[in-house]
Amino acid sequence: MNDTHKLVNDLSEQVSRLVRDELRLARLELTQKGKRAGVGAGLVGAAGMAAFFGGATLVAAVVMLLALVMPGWLAAAIVAVVLFIAAAVLGLTGKKQVKRVGPPVPSETIASVRADIDMVKEKAHR
Repeated sequence: MNDTHKLVNDLSEQVSRLVRDELRLARLELTQKGKRAGVGAGLVGAAGMAAFFGGATLVAAVVMLLALVMPGWLAAAIVAVVLFIAAAVLGLTGKKQVKRVGPPVPSETIASVRADIDMVKEKAHR
């Protein structure tokens, strides 16, 4: 009877340690995914700023470039198109970065827990 009590205590300690380790792994994995998502969101924000400056440049160029060799509207349109292209590139890059992160689920931890459960089930059947 004493051996059974010791085995139950050992199992309890091992399960507790395993749960703590899995939670630590899940926290680490979610932290890494959060950082990647933050970079992608920052690039999307930069795309928005580039688009805003494109619009602001378009307005300022219409006013300031009227006296230049080319018509003012054409010069303003060229500057705006360049800034909008930059916004598109930044936006697509940011979108890819966010998509690459995947869902906010600790998939590596889940796989590890499933493997642990399978191992415990296998040993219990023996």
